[in-house]
Amino acid sequence: MGILTNAEQAYYGANGNHGSYQFLSLEEAIDSFRAVYVGKGKICEDVLDQDITFHSIRAMQELSFDTLKSVKDWEVTVPPQLVLVMPVDYVNYVKLSWSDSSGIEHVIYPMSKSSNPLDITESVEDWGGFTITGAADDDLDSDENSETMTNLKSATPIQDQDSYDDQTYNGALGQRFGLDPQFSQVNGSFFIDETAGKFHFTSNLNGKTLILKYISDGIVTNTFNTAIDLNATLLHKFAEEAFYKHVLYGLLLSRKDTQPQLLMTIKKERFAETRKAKLRLSNIKLEELTQVLRGRSKQIKH
Repeated sequence: MGILTNAEQAYYGANGNHGSYQFLSLEEAIDSFRAVYVGKGKICEDVLDQDITFHSIRAMQELSFDTLKSVKDWEVTVPPQLVLVMPVDYVNYVKLSWSDSSGIEHVIYPMSKSSNPLDITESVEDWGGFTITGAADDDLDSDENSETMTNLKSATPIQDQDSYDDQTYNGALGQRFGLDPQFSQVNGSFFIDETAGKFHFTSNLNGKTLILKYISDGIVTNTFNTAIDLNATLLHKFAEEAFYKHVLYGLLLSRKDTQPQLLMTIKKERFAETRKAKLRLSNIKLEELTQVLRGRSKQIKH
């Protein structure tokens, strides 16, 4: 439960922990769960502390993936090599964009018609295999950037070309129908190399101010990265009840003597609380929504 404990003078100072009241620590949430649900005569009897901690961490991860706001972001300049490593706590991206001199963000779209395949340096023999030389005969040396990705970075981006098909179908004049919507933009494109853990960009993004917004699992480790810091891991108060239901369902599911009716009830409550947390965190305001819909040429009566 959230209680103001810091003096306001310290909070409003230059180095105050601003905006902290909307969160509570994972350690606090675990203690509150123990107080309400664990004990003799309560719904969770004889539960190990290790089990509570495990399911609490799992609940925090699942809520971070799907429910909680994404507050992780980077702003970097795209280097001439047109490549960027993923953040250390990266799980998935929310949006990639670049900002212009006016501070307006332009969305960058992913490429689906290119990739960075493993570039084998060994030549293919006439029988289809490789003649491998060197100390490690079972190892095929490969380049980090394949020829496909190298050509893509060195070429003029397809968004800047007059013909999106690079003159492949010029002989079929009059037989082409429209543009591919994913290429009908000039913001640039990117490709994610999951194996190498890197982002690759088209050449028109060289030197741009890149903004990467991404999802993490919400878990914070200690200074030495040797253990999870439950006190530094923060949970939004809008999702507090959903967190309790996630932990409760996980604990009851792992017990062999849990009544099926009770488990089904907790599962429904978990779904309802998660949905309620999503609605709260979506932060929809009637006045803002009305203003957006005015731009859609719709009459709004309010």
